[in-house]
Amino acid sequence: MKSFRKKLAFHTKTYEQYEHNGYEDNADAHLKRSVMGREVVVAITDGKLDFGRWEQIFYGEFDGMREKHVLVKIIGE
Repeated sequence: MKSFRKKLAFHTKTYEQYEHNGYEDNADAHLKRSVMGREVVVAITDGKLDFGRWEQIFYGEFDGMREKHVLVKIIGE
């Protein structure tokens, strides 16, 4: 997966690579987030996260150490 992301959107500080790189040099981070997604849906059973045998939550940071926020929304009975 890492090599795929690098081929799709490698990090470069040259402004010719991505038109977005005029203000910040993080266009590659936006493209990688688009591929990886930004949300996850997990079932809760008996008060616990209900993962399948090989499932887990993975967080990928592509845009540096900025302040992050987490939103948890519970939908159900």
